[in-house]
Amino acid sequence: MARYNPNLEQPLDRAPEQVSGVPGPDFGINVPTDGYAWWYLDALSDDGNEGLTLIAFVGSVFSPYYAAARRRGPADPEQHVSVNLALYRPGLKGRWAMTERNARSLERTAERYALGPSSLYWDGNALTVTIDERTAPWAQRLRGQLRVIPTALNPSALMLNPDGNHLWQALAPAARIELDFEHPKLRWQGTAYFDHNRGDAPLEQGFRYWTWSRTHLPTDRGLTTRVRYDYFPRAGGRACAGIRFDEAANLELMDPADLPPASRLPMALWRVHRCARELEPRVRQDFEDTPFYTRTLLDSADGPVVCEGLDMERFQSR
Repeated sequence: MARYNPNLEQPLDRAPEQVSGVPGPDFGINVPTDGYAWWYLDALSDDGNEGLTLIAFVGSVFSPYYAAARRRGPADPEQHVSVNLALYRPGLKGRWAMTERNARSLERTAERYALGPSSLYWDGNALTVTIDERTAPWAQRLRGQLRVIPTALNPSALMLNPDGNHLWQALAPAARIELDFEHPKLRWQGTAYFDHNRGDAPLEQGFRYWTWSRTHLPTDRGLTTRVRYDYFPRAGGRACAGIRFDEAANLELMDPADLPPASRLPMALWRVHRCARELEPRVRQDFEDTPFYTRTLLDSADGPVVCEGLDMERFQSR
């Protein structure tokens, strides 16, 4: 399978534009034909021994069924919806679930996203997630609840491409999380990060590749959050963003010239290119390793980093 080799030394041709967003997740947002929206959460326990990621999709961007529907003609994103939850334990086998469902199983309002037996509910101050799924590939029970309490909310979004039809918003750059699961038996607390992506067109039409990382940096007043993006639009060129959120979730765009160079990371089994603009990055654990997507926990000079790489050239390959 061919690999896309992003030229990380290619000159920067643009930076993202800051636009207004909505404080809070707004699960009832309109998602147009062939488009997508997702709400993403990752978290690490205070002792560093546990982790998770959660993604709620409308228009499941990585679904082969949604991709096939788009090839046949205009596709309804609400016919391809899913909740993805992955639990991680360094050095041990975690649990992973992602069941794609259709519009009959979906209920959405501004405050609530419910899909089959699982749901996300925003009460204005905290996010409560109820999970009742079966894992892949062994159909184990994955059942429990988690509560996410943001330190502050960020109302600003970034427009990732010149057409303005792909946006990203860090809703709660820093948060506390409380997890209580029956299956498997788990109970822990830690730090979390919560964001939102949406687009009016298929993701693969906008981008060839991107890499993204986030890290929390403690201060005397709480947690600040740093996010770094490198992405290669389908139209050509390279864009780069460095974003800093203070303890009150105020967004500051950094000068790309002040960012560390992108360091290539060792390839995992599927050999997707991955890299990070971090100081002295070292792979601690491969959270996800797929033919076109990786999620990695790194150690760096500044602390733990969650990093992902997405190869949309591979995703388009049948």
